[in-house]
Amino acid sequence: MSINTERQRLERVMADRAVREVGCRMPAHHFHGCFELYFVEQGAASILIGGASYELNEADFLLIPPRTFHCTRYPDKRCVRSVVYFRPQDISRRALSLLSDPDAFLSRPQIIRVSRESQPQFFELMSRLTREDRQPDPHTGALMYFYLQELFLLLSRYGQSRQELPLDITVSNEQVLSAARYIHLNYMNQISAADIAAASGFSPNHLSRKFRQAAGIGTHEYLIQIRLQHAALALASTEDSITHIALSCGFSDSNYFKDVFKKHFGQTPRDYRRKQKESLI
Repeated sequence: MSINTERQRLERVMADRAVREVGCRMPAHHFHGCFELYFVEQGAASILIGGASYELNEADFLLIPPRTFHCTRYPDKRCVRSVVYFRPQDISRRALSLLSDPDAFLSRPQIIRVSRESQPQFFELMSRLTREDRQPDPHTGALMYFYLQELFLLLSRYGQSRQELPLDITVSNEQVLSAARYIHLNYMNQISAADIAAASGFSPNHLSRKFRQAAGIGTHEYLIQIRLQHAALALASTEDSITHIALSCGFSDSNYFKDVFKKHFGQTPRDYRRKQKESLI
């Protein structure tokens, strides 16, 4: 289990393109310190975020806010995907003003489907973004910024948000999602494997197997990652003591919290807080 801290201090808009084969699963739940706009060019992808499974098909976008834990899987189809990474300041006020509800749009994960007739424009623009980022020069930063504005303008014109849960979700997946939802609602409490299993309707052993199949990690690992996510947010946004943050996020021992935090972030909670404050200066 590891938390991906890549792109924690993004300096400009970035993009990349990759091919994922059937059965490919990213190593673990992870998050970025910036927005991630995920686009499926071909095939399909399944992304688990919190207690929801976001099922993406060709020409679907998924906007993932900063510091949002997610796990990507490719269970059924080979997938060609492009991803754009950006900071809040990379979106112009003008582009934001054309969204129906900018605050809501940027504050939560959501799938955005674009109209069929507009899809060629999105494919061409995403291709420009990834090509430019592969061979950067002194003009790349400005070009990537303007391409991002164009992307948001097109999304405001042609995009439509849709429900995150697929209609064909299976009973077993629904029970796994019930377990994930329970963890998100109760991570701050001292909850056991039996508590989580009871919320799903599975036995603890059966849930552990099903959860690992769906998410790539076990329920205990997932609980620790959710606690770490909230602890990292508290370190960056409050002046609360490290002990208080550890206890309020469900860790029963502050020393254990410090050890786990350093293992997954590669730095102590104190160093993480200092670097987060420096990045805002």
